Amino acid sequence: MCRQFGPPESLSLEEVPDPEPAAGQVVVDVAASSVNFPDLLMIKDEYQFKPGLPFSPGGEVAGTVSAVGEGVDAGLIGTEVMALCGVGGFSERLAVAQRALLPIPAGMDMPTAASFLTAYGTSYHALKDRGRLAAGEVLLVLGAAGGVGLAAVDIGAALGAVVIAAASSEAKLAAAGAHGAAMTINYAEEDLRARLKELTGGQGPDIIYDPVGGDLAEPAFRSIGWNGRYLVVGFAGGPIPRLPLNLPLLKGAELVGVYWGSFTARQAEDHRRNMDELAGLWSEGKLHPAVSSVFPLEEAAAALNELGDRRVIGKAVVTTARP
Repeated sequence: MCRQFGPPESLSLEEVPDPEPAAGQVVVDVAASSVNFPDLLMIKDEYQFKPGLPFSPGGEVAGTVSAVGEGVDAGLIGTEVMALCGVGGFSERLAVAQRALLPIPAGMDMPTAASFLTAYGTSYHALKDRGRLAAGEVLLVLGAAGGVGLAAVDIGAALGAVVIAAASSEAKLAAAGAHGAAMTINYAEEDLRARLKELTGGQGPDIIYDPVGGDLAEPAFRSIGWNGRYLVVGFAGGPIPRLPLNLPLLKGAELVGVYWGSFTARQAEDHRRNMDELAGLWSEGKLHPAVSSVFPLEEAAAALNELGDRRVIGKAVVTTARP
């Protein structure tokens, strides 16, 4: 529970009453909850969505429906589901709207399911809907070993792109290579623009996927190819960059916002279609979600710190086990 804003250490492990489903809701017995940057920002009161205190962090879960509210088919009880919940996921039981539920693809384990929705949903929406990625195009992924970054590498390769993964360590780049990156850049040791020019023969990437922001944004945009698409996904690197507007003009390039959370609400049917397509790609063995760290509920603060310290490759997950 977050009862006061602060670092992960300020969270407290508490017993609270079991939730009761309201009309249109179900109760999910949570098996796993993914750890995402918004969780870390929310508990510090640094996120655009500000839940009222107290709250439990955790924006997506996987588990089993154990109760239903008025207007919900009781046949759902016992169904294994994944769900977006915004907050409340770091718990043993959670009440969530039925419309937020998605079926878990056959054969997918709970930690993978808990970490599939946001990372893969965001990256697929970005590349397919906003970036219009075509097979054979060159895709640069910044922060390529983080949750959404590694998903973007994985999806880009599955869709036939030539993926250039950029990250800050050789271990992270190795993970990106294992997920389909054809080329890599260690931007902690290499000049991003010079290396991109070398790798693309001076043409630059067709699409840049940027969940990092900060100091990497401008040199990346200056390297983009003609008619390129620069996907603004997030700002895990800290500062929100200020890009000179002559850059998209000179390259005939697009600066494209990717707000997946709003997309899921405003275009719910498109979101569900995307998740169906992603489930199909996973079932065909074309996607390879990576869960690198699993923490029990009582160590949720350690999971958030590992994410904040940039030590997570792929996804970290908090698990619960209730009789």
